[in-house]
This record gives sequence, structure tokens and C-alpha cells, in this order.
Amino acid sequence: MKDKPTSTSNTESSKTIDLSRRSFLKTAGAAGALTGISIPHVFGQERSAVHVALIGCGGRGTGAAAQALSVTAAPTKLVAMADVFQNKQDESFSALERRFGNQKEKFDVPPERRFIGFEAYKEAMDCLRPGDIAIFTTPLAFRWVHFTYAIAKGLHVFMEKPVTADGPSSRKMIELAKQADAKNLKVGVGLMVRHCRGRMELHDRIQNGEIGDIVNMRSYRMHGPVASCFSKKKPDDISETMFQINRFHSFIWASGGLFSDFYIHFIDETCWMKNKWPVKAQALGGRHYRGDFIDQNFDTYAVEYTFDDGSTLFFDGRTKLGCMDKQASYVHGTKGSAIVSTAGHTPGKVRIFSGQRQHQDDLVWAFPQPEPDPYQTEWDDLVTAIRDDTPYNEVERGVMASLVSSLGRFAAHTGQSVTLKEMMESETAYAPDADKMTADGPAPVLPDENGVYPIPEPGVKVDREY
Repeated sequence: MKDKPTSTSNTESSKTIDLSRRSFLKTAGAAGALTGISIPHVFGQERSAVHVALIGCGGRGTGAAAQALSVTAAPTKLVAMADVFQNKQDESFSALERRFGNQKEKFDVPPERRFIGFEAYKEAMDCLRPGDIAIFTTPLAFRWVHFTYAIAKGLHVFMEKPVTADGPSSRKMIELAKQADAKNLKVGVGLMVRHCRGRMELHDRIQNGEIGDIVNMRSYRMHGPVASCFSKKKPDDISETMFQINRFHSFIWASGGLFSDFYIHFIDETCWMKNKWPVKAQALGGRHYRGDFIDQNFDTYAVEYTFDDGSTLFFDGRTKLGCMDKQASYVHGTKGSAIVSTAGHTPGKVRIFSGQRQHQDDLVWAFPQPEPDPYQTEWDDLVTAIRDDTPYNEVERGVMASLVSSLGRFAAHTGQSVTLKEMMESETAYAPDADKMTADGPAPVLPDENGVYPIPEPGVKVDREY
């Protein structure tokens, strides 16, 4: 399956416009052109900015909101926030207030527009007008739920990766993407490496044959324990459902586990350079020295992805203290090789070499430093597309990157060779009733009498991961 670069890959994100909403609408062509439906006036008669609502107030959501308020392509203003945890929303609000609190034209979220609970996403989006932007940075299990409501409201969307963890939700999200297109809605997905200007040029050079035909790629994310990937038993003062949402990296239904949430960038960036998705995967993985951790993650993963032409991508992941750390991606072709990532997501410091050893003596090209921040350029590109009314919908690409990540995870957790087609057509859904979930449950996965959750058992559990 060929993956096409976004139509905004060469946009001039630094282009600015007059700060009046009338000028913004004129630049976009017409008010109705933003979504295909009329835009009502709320919060006063002047639309001084594109309004933004943050749904999911964790660290990534706070960062995404800050980047939304930092774009130069059009004026933006945060007007509503939603979460299921009061403390997370309070922390996010305080962080954003410290940075933008003296800019009333950018930050205006009074208590009556800060919502808590499982219906809070609706209340926050109800504060927006068609043509405004909703940010989705909740656990992925709720992505299709929130996206459905945003489409009905005529809202543009920025959603974080990954967007799915199983076949049924992947198919559902692809259908929702078509509905968004029918309403001319713009949707960004948080695979920000795709908006890294250096990697964009590297991709073009590889497609132009500068390293020949790609025969092998390899990628690594190896470091110590991170985020909420490793959990101990649930305390008594929180419900089962709320505990799992709070520790979402620990549970496959909520995040795809650490594999999907953290490894997706490296898998996606290498597949992008190949301009293809792999057709199958086989993998190894295991849990080591686990002590009393009760999460569903493995500590080590090694996946071999195979493409339809026989070329391969080898991915290694590890979250162990005291071991070698490495976060990098490499591409090897018949005429040379390239570095896609050097030490994490940014800066990429992408380079092309005439040989395979990737020695400085063989350096052919390197992107100039410093690089623009891809976390910001992905927002610049989205808002530029809204402003200029150009086609922009990254959902299908985000679904495929999520599905390929799930493919590797599923192969490791079951010990089987699995095809991408099998993964897409699977009927196993890990959180099919996410739209009906409440704080009191029932939770999508339950612990045993010792408080331990079911974990993958390769070779024993072969049809599903737990």
C-alpha cells in the first residue's frame, strides 16, 4: 500500500495574516468553505480567532495546546478544556496560564468552560463553533468516540497518535475519516516526524533514488522505564476504570501499551522512507525481573517486518535500566544509506552516505542545523490548511501507522507470524464500548484475585494478546 505525503508538505508555515477574523475568512475563501456548513457567531459578534478546545489534559495535551496557541498562520485561542481527572486539568491549566495568561486574546478558559467527566468532551466541543479546532489527547480507546462527535459538530481536529489498537477501531476510524472529508474538515494526527523539514527533504531524496532501492531498514528505541508503562497494584481510593485510564500506558486496550504509544514514530518514519507499509511481521518479546509490576507490557521487543518486495525493517525496543540506550533509525539501499533519526525525534540530523558504514568520510548530504521543531510545524501545517482551505486529512495514514505498530505488538505477544491483512480484518476489539464507559465501570480488563492483570503469553494465547 503506497503512502502519499500530505498535500501540505511544502507549505510556507511562516506565512501570516491580519488578526481580524473577517480577514481570516476572506483568506480562506468563504466562511462555509471551512467545513461546508455555516459558521454561527458565539462569544460575541467578532470572531477574533480560531477557537480551540483541549480534550485530554495530560502532558502531551498541554504541549499540543501550547503549540496550537503558538501558530502564526492564523490567530488561535484556547476557550475550553475537558478531562476525567480534576488534578490533571488543574495542572494543565496552571501550566498554560503561566505561559499565556497575560494574553487574553489567546487564553480564555474560565471555570465555567473547564469540564470534568466522561461527557466533558461534548461540553468542551459545544463551546466551539463549526470551523474551530478540537484537540484529542486522551487515551486512544476514546479516539473514535470523540472524532464522531467532532464531525457532527463540524470541527477541525488534531488527534494524538496512536489512533487505534485493534482492527475494528482501525476500520471505524477510516470510515470516520471519509465522513470528515465529506464535510471538508481538516484533521491532523500527531506523527510530527512527518512534518520535520529535514526528514521531508530526506524522503524526497530517497524517492529520487539517491540511495538506490531500499533493501533493509533498522530502528531502535531502547531506554529505561517511561511514563505509566509500569504499574503496581491499584490503590483502594480509585475505581478500576479510573485507575486504568490514569495508567493508560500499562493497558493494551487504552494505549496499545508502550509498544504502540512509544514505538509508532520509529516504525512510521521508516515506512515513510520506504513509501510502503509492511505486509507481515514476526517478533520476539518478554518480561524480565518484573517484581510486583502488574501491567500488560513486555520489557523487550524485536520485530521483523517484511514488505511485499522482500525488503525488511528490523525494530528493537527495550525499557530496562542499566542497558545500552539508543533511539535511532537507519535506511540501507543499493547505492548508499541514510540516517532518519539520530537520538530521538528531534533534531533528526538526517544524513545520506555513499556506503553502508555511515562514516563521516562517506557523507554525501546533511540537513542544515538547527532544525525547526516538528511539534510546532505539524500545527503550522494544519492551521495553514484550514486558513487556505486545502485538502488535509492525516487519519488514514495515522490508522495505518497505528495498525502496523499493532501488527508488531501482536506478533510479539502471540509468538505468531501475522499479516497486515489479518490485523486489519480481525474482529478482536479491546474496548468496543468506549462510548458507554463510566467511572464506575465495568473496566475493559479485570485483575485476578491477586490484583494481577492478564498478560500476553506467546505460544499459549495465540488468537489474542491476553
